[in-house]
Amino acid sequence: MMVYKYALTPMIAWFAAGTLKFIVNFIRFPSQAVNLIGNGGFPSTHTTVISSTVFLVGFTEGMSAPVFGLGVAVLMITIIDALGIRRAVGKQASAINRHILLGNTAESLLRERQGHDPLEVLGGLVLGFILAYILYQI
Repeated sequence: MMVYKYALTPMIAWFAAGTLKFIVNFIRFPSQAVNLIGNGGFPSTHTTVISSTVFLVGFTEGMSAPVFGLGVAVLMITIIDALGIRRAVGKQASAINRHILLGNTAESLLRERQGHDPLEVLGGLVLGFILAYILYQI
């Protein structure tokens, strides 16, 4: 496992975040949990995947390593994207869907859950940190 730790970490993080997200959705919206799989929701999968890898690099290489700084930059871009751009895309999809419904067209509705609120991103950061720490200890 040690040899492949950096390659496996994003996949483990993706699986863990997706599983936790499904459980949260199942508790909150039992009949819609399967339809809510994908973007949006708690925790942010994108944030979990990037942060777990960045934190693992920080634990193993040190927080002063140049690659850790680069990882933090990518993590910041991911968080900005989740909180801003993808959230705005979800709001635009909502507005477009209202127009589709008003027009009674055969167009299929767009997915509105795209981005995250700050708590969902924080959940991804915390889950990423925990996973990285566990993997670092192995």
